[in-house]
Amino acid sequence: MRKPALYSPSHRAGHSQADVHVSGPQAAGPEAESPPAPAGRVRRFRQACARAASSPRVMWSAMALLAALLAASAWQSAVGGPKALTQKQIDAAVLRTLTTQNLPSRAARAAEKIRPAVVRVMSYGKNSEGKEVEQGVGTGVVITDKGIILTNLHVVQTALSVKVVYADGSESPATVTGAQPQNDLAVLQAQIIPDDLISATMRSTNDLVPGEEVVAVGFPFGIGPSVSAGVISGFDRAFKSPEGVQEIGNLIQFDAAANPGNSGGPLVTMDGEVIGIVTGILNPTSHRTFVGIGFAVPIESAASAAGLPPF
Repeated sequence: MRKPALYSPSHRAGHSQADVHVSGPQAAGPEAESPPAPAGRVRRFRQACARAASSPRVMWSAMALLAALLAASAWQSAVGGPKALTQKQIDAAVLRTLTTQNLPSRAARAAEKIRPAVVRVMSYGKNSEGKEVEQGVGTGVVITDKGIILTNLHVVQTALSVKVVYADGSESPATVTGAQPQNDLAVLQAQIIPDDLISATMRSTNDLVPGEEVVAVGFPFGIGPSVSAGVISGFDRAFKSPEGVQEIGNLIQFDAAANPGNSGGPLVTMDGEVIGIVTGILNPTSHRTFVGIGFAVPIESAASAAGLPPF
């Protein structure tokens, strides 16, 4: 839950001296009432607090600094040392910490959340000499911590063996345990499962609309994991690859860059939740490079291929 922003104290306009009641030693002298903070400083403080609320890392840093300042102030008061820190000094220190932190973008945060669940999928066949060789690289996404992985069927369809490489660099043989040819989907079961394997979070596409920001993570041309960002361009699209014989319908169209090797990778929201499996790109030429139109199978169809209940 987003934490409410904290604002620096300031005097409300429209009050006369008679409206302010003070007692004790602070009532006397010119320092009894501190002047209002400059408008620019208050505005920067509010903006910084709003930014911090969206970044737990920065919020915890600011809280740690504030706790240290308060502890130092209390200690100074207890030992009769220098004058305790004022609220104005504390606000300035917190503001300085918040405004000097480099906050990651929404796309970066989404990629960071999904990356542990993204795997490289490597398919192997035999050459003319009968030796096992790598014949293709694609992407997959872990959907349960039991090692169940979704990818595209065309990534593994002709493979004699399949291997997956996890985000931590460890590897595992995998077997194809299910397929949904009408949606170009395959389900893999990894044979070696890391103890700390993290699975992706999936969400329904029912409330999404064109223009929603999305991120695609995968291994284009074997390079990666690579991240690209864009928006959903439309829904209920149909696509047939140049070498394919079957048209796939009910697809999500998006414009985040995708290329050969992205196939089978996740399409995620800015919350890092999977809404689709990247399956193809539209290109009127034979170069197989991205021209701005990519397609993904909605996660509702992809999850059903793995036997998961519908959203």
